[in-house]
Amino acid sequence: MAVSTMLMRGSVLFFVGMFFALVLNFLQIQSESSLELHSFPDEVLQLFASAWWVPLGCGLAAAFIGLVYPLLDKRLGEPNMCKGEWSSVMRCVAVFVGINHASAKIDFANNMQLSVSLAAMSIGLWWLFDRSKSGFGLGVGIAVLATLITQLLVYHGVYRYTKAEFLFIRSWLPCIVFSGGVTMGNIGRQLAIYDGHDSEESKVKTD
Repeated sequence: MAVSTMLMRGSVLFFVGMFFALVLNFLQIQSESSLELHSFPDEVLQLFASAWWVPLGCGLAAAFIGLVYPLLDKRLGEPNMCKGEWSSVMRCVAVFVGINHASAKIDFANNMQLSVSLAAMSIGLWWLFDRSKSGFGLGVGIAVLATLITQLLVYHGVYRYTKAEFLFIRSWLPCIVFSGGVTMGNIGRQLAIYDGHDSEESKVKTD
């Protein structure tokens, strides 16, 4: 039963993560800061033109984060700030989308101002909807890892930036990944609580 519920939760988190990746990509395209693929042969370019592996990777990351957060809570005994309410989770999602929108739409004076503003908003999201040490540490670790992977892809020619695009994307990427990790963690926690309620109800019925 535990394996099946984990698979179900992982599947839901995977598709939610893919959806968020597509929304984020759309917002960045709207701000004309989307990534450009390097020059490849036409067959390869057609295959990767939509960058299908980006939402796929985000979906896998979302499933991992959403499953790990409740396990860390249980291991460390940290409270769930959402308190079993989907309304709180949805507010967290709304703030996360708002941070994405701000990174794409607001005309900041420079990249440093963008980084500081998004960092403040991301930490504010964590403070409002998480406040756990494990959530903060995991979010920072994932943000650093995602930034390093992106830079490696650029270095090896998978992506191509202008200098301005590279500095701009590097400014917002860690904060967006951090806030996305907190958001997916809260969704995963809520799904875990729901599974717990189902298991209690099944025990009552069998008794």
